[in-house]
Amino acid sequence: MSRPHAKEDPGPEPVDPLRVWFRFIRLNRRVTAAVGAELREIGLSIPQFDVLSTLTEREGLTQQELAARLYVTKGNVSGLIDRLVEAGLVERRAIPGDRRSHALHLTPAGSALASRGIEAQEAYVARTLGRLAPEDIAAFERLVLEWRDLARADASDGP
Repeated sequence: MSRPHAKEDPGPEPVDPLRVWFRFIRLNRRVTAAVGAELREIGLSIPQFDVLSTLTEREGLTQQELAARLYVTKGNVSGLIDRLVEAGLVERRAIPGDRRSHALHLTPAGSALASRGIEAQEAYVARTLGRLAPEDIAAFERLVLEWRDLARADASDGP
């Protein structure tokens, strides 16, 4: 009596990098929207928070340096800084010997609002990414850094 042949397990299906890419992009949009909603509750847009949080790390940047750190144009930053100055959150200070550029600094109100935004961001990360196992977070960080390095190399190689 012959027995039907059992199908061999072909093993795991190969992972499609393009599918992973789309999942990563959708995840980025989802978390950006979630954090953006929390920031709006305290009166900040994501671009405003980007400026304030960057200035908490390094005050005294010029608009050009800030734009480079945020991967936007100086023109995009200019109007945003104007509005943050009007709101009393950022101030421009003269740079000795440079009549064209100003150093950007947080006001006490800007620093306090940045801290609230950072707390909201930290709470969101703790509720989501922070719930993964530490070894999974470490592996994810390693992969993100490798991908970043490949993207940097690709950008420097040109099209």
